[in-house]
Amino acid sequence: MTGERVERSLTGLLEDADGLRAVDDTTPGATVALLEYLLAICYASGTYPATDTEWQDWVEQGHSLAEAAKWLAEQPDGEWDLFHPTEPLGQNALLAPFLDRHGAGPAQLVIERVGDYNQFFDHHHLEHPTPLPAAEAFRAMLTQHVYAPAGRARISGKETLGPTITNLAIGRLSSRIRVVALGSTLGETLRLNLTPCADGPGEFNRSWTAGTTERRGFRTKPDGRPVSGPADLHSHLGRSILMRPAALPGTGAGTGTGTGAGAGAKEPAVDRVLVGAGELLALRRPQLQDVVYASTAEGKTKPLWASASRAFWRDAHALYAAVKDARRPDDARQSVNLYERLARFPGPDDPHGPDSPPVRGIKLWAVGLVAKQTTAITWVSGVYPFAPGLGATLHRASKGGSEIAEYVATSLGKAAYAAWEIAYPNPKPSDKAGQIARFDVRWQHWEAAEDPFNLLLERTASGEQVDECLLDYASTLASNAAEFLAKSLDSLPRNSRGFQARAAARRRFESELASRKAPAQLQGEDA
Repeated sequence: MTGERVERSLTGLLEDADGLRAVDDTTPGATVALLEYLLAICYASGTYPATDTEWQDWVEQGHSLAEAAKWLAEQPDGEWDLFHPTEPLGQNALLAPFLDRHGAGPAQLVIERVGDYNQFFDHHHLEHPTPLPAAEAFRAMLTQHVYAPAGRARISGKETLGPTITNLAIGRLSSRIRVVALGSTLGETLRLNLTPCADGPGEFNRSWTAGTTERRGFRTKPDGRPVSGPADLHSHLGRSILMRPAALPGTGAGTGTGTGAGAGAKEPAVDRVLVGAGELLALRRPQLQDVVYASTAEGKTKPLWASASRAFWRDAHALYAAVKDARRPDDARQSVNLYERLARFPGPDDPHGPDSPPVRGIKLWAVGLVAKQTTAITWVSGVYPFAPGLGATLHRASKGGSEIAEYVATSLGKAAYAAWEIAYPNPKPSDKAGQIARFDVRWQHWEAAEDPFNLLLERTASGEQVDECLLDYASTLASNAAEFLAKSLDSLPRNSRGFQARAAARRRFESELASRKAPAQLQGEDA
């Protein structure tokens, strides 16, 4: 789970946090879920800053996370046992009497493999008994707690814990973009994302049946419970899950988590699971540290969300807007979110700080899950550079880059229409869309525009002049778009109508780019 793809226990990750570049699971969502759990452990162990000033010192001075590793290593093995008979780690032992009869194959743990949760759908693949290694099952369980889509569980409420256990609530992060501040090491990443807390960390959710937190029942739908602190938030049990222990073929049977100190037998695995509704939380604005808000088509404001049809980089300017609009360090009020704390790092020309930024290499990693109703479709993610003191400049670059790309796409659409009008003089209405699509290369433009956009941000973050960067970016996009359009027009016949259609499309594209409505960077030297 590092740059060298080395498997480590949770204790090992915290012990070596400043020597490891990052954690890296099979999907962006699984990696975020693991980071959430590591943050929860830091809070539970008391390894967190109490104030914004202390947080900044922790990041700048590389405060050690050894206390969190020591705390975890000293925990009793039984309290961190994935297969404990009454307090299984991260699970609900109340499901035990029903597991053998009502459970499914371990594929149901994996968000990308489960498909629609609906108990009335045909899910033969979920009955496959091939065991899942315990370490993989543990990480899949964490991902379920954080990102699982809504739906109706395949578990029987009448025959198990109650009717509302079938009502799967949407995961805490599954309906919005989660933004993680990435440092140059795992340790720096954890420190950057540890929210200052002066009121205590709250209770760590080690198991549904452990601790003093009053859990919900499943006879009626409860109201969301208040969060007791950040340890509670980051270890939230978003699903009621129970896993049955097994052993991989050719290994000895046994139990043990493989997730922390005192892992048990060799190659423990899971061969059957039961998944039902989990806890409901009542979240407040201060607990939404990384949320970026955006406007919907109806003019409403909601947390920025993942979309299958719109690449996230097109909205990356929203991240920089959150930093740009943050309060400056001389504001005495307590900061509220991640972006306000990041804005406190002095830039190279900041009168509040030294000549060069004390913190380097920070990036903003945005992760979201695209789901169609109750089925997970794909993960979307993007990494965007952040430089202390350059929030406003990066916002200008990303906003301008997005507007330029949008305008080029619109111009390509109009060029495709111009070619169609001449190439198909007497079209059937039902054929129009398919005929225009023959010349519409906007999809190629969007695929090719992401790399130049990322280069635009990297150059801006490194201190280059944003105007020059935007000019180069616009030139690249316009040149690529013209090439895509020309290739799509090559399919036209070599006759009078074909030549007229080519010329009309090229003229329309060029006139759109030269228009006074176009972004200045596309209009050329005479803009």
